[in-house]
Amino acid sequence: MLIELSSSALKRTRWYEYGIRFLLGGLATVFAGIMGARFGVSAGGLFLALPAIFCASATLIESHERRAKEKAGFSGRRRGQQAAALDAAGAGLGSIGLAAFAAVFYGMVSASIVGAFATAILAWAMVSVSAWWLRRKLRITSRREEHGRQARSANGRGLR
Repeated sequence: MLIELSSSALKRTRWYEYGIRFLLGGLATVFAGIMGARFGVSAGGLFLALPAIFCASATLIESHERRAKEKAGFSGRRRGQQAAALDAAGAGLGSIGLAAFAAVFYGMVSASIVGAFATAILAWAMVSVSAWWLRRKLRITSRREEHGRQARSANGRGLR
């Protein structure tokens, strides 16, 4: 899968879906603020690190994919679930990058705030892309191994 930017998603999104995203993102931010006020800024920051819009985007991605398949005359339930799962995997990989951002920023902020931000952004990008690349390579390797096992089994050599 190639990473790409597409403006067509903006056209497919209904107006109320933007409202849902805004509302859920705002609620997540308010919750992080409450946690920060109650337990300190470190705890609040952890809750703010949650991709606030992820909850809304996962459900919206699922519904978009399902609708697209249903328009074509197919059941889109499975396709919607797979699209939402792929979005969740991307959010997880981005979160690994976010942890790298936090560590680098924390380590460098005393020297230079601007330098800390610049270096932390680079660390986030490098770690996130590396995690995505590694996940892709591991999936390709596991698919090849599975395909090899299936081929051996079909030939009768893989059976005991």
